[in-house]
Amino acid sequence: MIEVIISTMILQMKQSFARPMFRFCLIANPILNTILLYEMFRKSGATNYMAYVTLGAGLMGLWGCICFSSAGDINRERFSGTLALIFTAPAGFSTIILGKIIGNTIMSLLTMIISLMTSVIFFRIQLQLANPLFFLIALFAAILSFIVISSVIACILTLSRKTELYMNCIEIPIILLCGFAFPVSVLPFGIRIVSYTLAPTYAVELMRMAVWGITDKAEFFEKLLVLMILTLIYAVISVFLYKKIDRSVRIAATLEVA
Repeated sequence: MIEVIISTMILQMKQSFARPMFRFCLIANPILNTILLYEMFRKSGATNYMAYVTLGAGLMGLWGCICFSSAGDINRERFSGTLALIFTAPAGFSTIILGKIIGNTIMSLLTMIISLMTSVIFFRIQLQLANPLFFLIALFAAILSFIVISSVIACILTLSRKTELYMNCIEIPIILLCGFAFPVSVLPFGIRIVSYTLAPTYAVELMRMAVWGITDKAEFFEKLLVLMILTLIYAVISVFLYKKIDRSVRIAATLEVA
């Protein structure tokens, strides 16, 4: 299983980078997002807004890559006529898709580096990381969360013929709801309730806390615990969906284009 995941991951990285749209999401998108967020925040009067600019732009690029790669992979496999073959492969559909998702997510982390470089080169900003160890913990938890979320999305879109529509519809709402570009606290109360049911909201808050400096470690670990619980719930949902979809596909044989 590990060998299948690693080989699929490497192949997926090569295939993804060969696509112009993915290269745009990976390279151009974080640069443009950094410039946009800088112009939004530079006259806000806030003293710590660069965490929103650099970190927010990087995470927006990361989420964009996930939407247009991990979600789009199902559609590409379907129209290539290989989705049914992957589904019935001895290695297992879930294992192969997991390898694809991990490969995309790891390569998508480059968006955060590009966003940081853009901030330094264009705006001469020196972003200080107050708590590097806690930042690494938050980053690892965020990566794990994004991988599981991508698995849920991939399962849902396996039976859909409107993959392109859905993956375009989920990008911006998640960016707005989870506070990638601005604090969740500015949202109306009713929308904030939805925001705090989404794992990326906690991932973003944890990473910003580590950048600014953690004054309350108990709060950090409370948010980390909530993030891990939500990630576990998403993982259970992913397994449940896969079993339901597996049964449905084997009965109806609906994986082809038609």
